[in-house]
Amino acid sequence: MALIVEKFGGSSLANTEKLRNAAGIAASDYRKENQVVVVVSAQGDATDHLIAQAEAIGRRVSPREMDVLLSTGEQASMALMAMMLTGMGVPAVSLCGWQAGIHTDAQHGVARIDRIDTRRIRAELDQNRVVVVAGFQGIAPSGDITTIGRGGSDTTAVALAAALEADVCRIYTDVDGVYSADPRVIKNAVRHYEIDYDEMLELASQGAQVLHNRSVEMAKRFGVQLEVKSSFINGVGTRVREVVMEKRSVSGVARDQNVALITIEGLRDQPGNIWRLFSALTEQKINVDIILQPPAAGQRTSITFSVPRESLDHAVEMLTGSQSGLSYESVSVDDRVCKISIVGAGMASDYGVASRMFEALYRAGVNVRCVTTSEIKISVIVSEEDSDRGFIAVHDAFF
Repeated sequence: MALIVEKFGGSSLANTEKLRNAAGIAASDYRKENQVVVVVSAQGDATDHLIAQAEAIGRRVSPREMDVLLSTGEQASMALMAMMLTGMGVPAVSLCGWQAGIHTDAQHGVARIDRIDTRRIRAELDQNRVVVVAGFQGIAPSGDITTIGRGGSDTTAVALAAALEADVCRIYTDVDGVYSADPRVIKNAVRHYEIDYDEMLELASQGAQVLHNRSVEMAKRFGVQLEVKSSFINGVGTRVREVVMEKRSVSGVARDQNVALITIEGLRDQPGNIWRLFSALTEQKINVDIILQPPAAGQRTSITFSVPRESLDHAVEMLTGSQSGLSYESVSVDDRVCKISIVGAGMASDYGVASRMFEALYRAGVNVRCVTTSEIKISVIVSEEDSDRGFIAVHDAFF
């Protein structure tokens, strides 16, 4: 008998037929005398609809109330899943995040899981029930409901698998594994039967939407056996693990269209100014990715950096309010850009990778705005109008 954690995303639960299909997968594993914990996302576009309702009331809604609102999407899914399983003759019980013992910090919207009290889940498993847990949510020390960010149901599933010492954690989605690029966009994308944790983490962080980056980080830290499978096609999927074999030069190409550039002109060129700038952004929980700073011209310099588009207004508001303290002349933005990245654990020993990427972009007529690199990643910022052409060209250069 194995203990299996299974996560079903919103596209796998979007309507009654898809919900029945997902429940059938869980029921099949249960009937093989396994213990099964199911983690569910909100159905289809339910979260987007809830966000739209809140925005219709006003842009500055309470983060606490926003978490209360958004958590209802997963709550509906978990109840429907438990009902569906029960209707199939499989005993099941649904639990909200707080009922499942998922304790987080107090950061609404981006909470991090501190610990999981597994006693309630284990008690239900001991009663021979499938436990259906609402993903994406937990409870703060104050007793308030928290959510852990978009894509957070993946993280919920991996965290539960780690806490329960599950034999495997399966992430069910609408694609049958991890590909070299999004197969819905790149028709000749190559499926991986296994991929390294570090490669998967970089792909997730750079815009590949198959897994939440925090879930991959947690799986690596706790040694969770992670599988990505299709909820619609019965196949082997992709295993995410520590791959011992020789690393590939490039494992995948990712595209992130949730990017905006901010440029600060006339920043006083003196020690501590850049630290104060990025410290202020950090205090506002604004994530900065690519940073570009040309040589200073006299006593002033400029600096360009990327932020998620949803953080753009907040970042500009903070910078504008801190202009005198940061001592800069002007700030400008460009939200019509995207980031294209190549990822591969073998890149560090292959000296031709960067050249091939830049040549592919050149031959496609795509201008590179910014570049950032690591041992296993190269990312570039290009104009939004060049997004599709650049994405396809870079993928074709390596696959």
